[in-house]
Amino acid sequence: MPIDRQAIRTAVADLMPSATDFLCRLIAFPSTSGKEHDLLCWAETQFRELGLEVRRIPLSDAIREDEDYSSPVPDIRYDGRFNLRLCLPGSGGGKRLLLNSHVDVVPPSQGQENPWQAIHRDGVLYGRGACDAKGQVATIYLVFAALKRLGVKLPGDVIAHVVNEEENGGNGSLAMVRAGEAADACIVLEPSTNKIFSSVRGAVWFRILCQGKAGHSGRAGDTVSALALARKAMDRFEKYHDDLLAASRGIPLFDKYENPMPITFGRCIAGDWPATAPARAVVEGVLGLLPNKTRYQVMDEMRAVLDQSGDPRLRERVALEFMYRHDSHVLDPQHPLVECLQRRCLDWELPVEVDALTASCDSWFYNNQLGIPTVVYGPGTLRYAHSNEEQIALAEIAQAACVLTDFAASWCG
Repeated sequence: MPIDRQAIRTAVADLMPSATDFLCRLIAFPSTSGKEHDLLCWAETQFRELGLEVRRIPLSDAIREDEDYSSPVPDIRYDGRFNLRLCLPGSGGGKRLLLNSHVDVVPPSQGQENPWQAIHRDGVLYGRGACDAKGQVATIYLVFAALKRLGVKLPGDVIAHVVNEEENGGNGSLAMVRAGEAADACIVLEPSTNKIFSSVRGAVWFRILCQGKAGHSGRAGDTVSALALARKAMDRFEKYHDDLLAASRGIPLFDKYENPMPITFGRCIAGDWPATAPARAVVEGVLGLLPNKTRYQVMDEMRAVLDQSGDPRLRERVALEFMYRHDSHVLDPQHPLVECLQRRCLDWELPVEVDALTASCDSWFYNNQLGIPTVVYGPGTLRYAHSNEEQIALAEIAQAACVLTDFAASWCG
């Protein structure tokens, strides 16, 4: 059901002040993972005022037993919490479109001033979550508001999942997938820098637990440094990564990147005195993976790195835990979803490229587990995500809203 593009442009322009205020209010909530409840209560009211069908999808502590539950943040609880399911019902007979984005954010970065206060400067909005992903939630708000303003009654439903806990592994989207949903296409809104990501790498987050034997530096023969064990384990995992990368060449869209699946050691806790061998060391990190391997294969191979190392201390004194595990998701770039979204971008004279995302996100839940063809697309750029300069250009939100409103009319019509 085509809609005149000038009418879409006018509606989005008229609604931008309210969408900007909506985004500023979202930023004001310090909604780190596990602390999104107050924001979602407020957003629920705002979406209801648009005239949408709004349902709370309750969460429970039972999700902690799910095989795909992610646990990098300890002791988070779920009873009494919820995600939001939004729906603009169609008249019947059309294809259904599902949008997804998240309201949780990473903690403020060092040097980030006033992270919970939105600052508007020269058409750019600054603040924690502006780019990842409250700006994308504001885009969803703007798309629904524009469709309502235009008085469009599409044959197919337009649905959105506004979820928590993407940043610590996707537990919000996991809960939505377990609740069940049916759609003909899904767009996960993340900052995509004028790209449509039809392929997204997977990842495992791991914890290396090293048990040493504490003692004075003058008694080296009687001590085992847990930190030295950690270094040895890290060396072996880096070698494993190099071998895995070499075996993962030749995969379309990913292959142009020098290292699309890096290993990162992001956290180390060990020791309390320079002249004492530490009894315990903990290293946490993330390893990317491409579609030639599943999360389970990579986890098994990482365990084998220690078991088959030939070093008895690594076998006996080092253990491995996994806090997060995602498979890659791949959708054929020729799929109608990709081609239709690409055409809409070009119709709006926006540069667009179909590419692979070398980070992981919630898209695999929908594409792999529910079988809904899925891409990642949205305003903003990953350059500013998680940084002390987090920002989003309001013009990019408006552009994405125009594209997605037009796409919804075409896809659901």
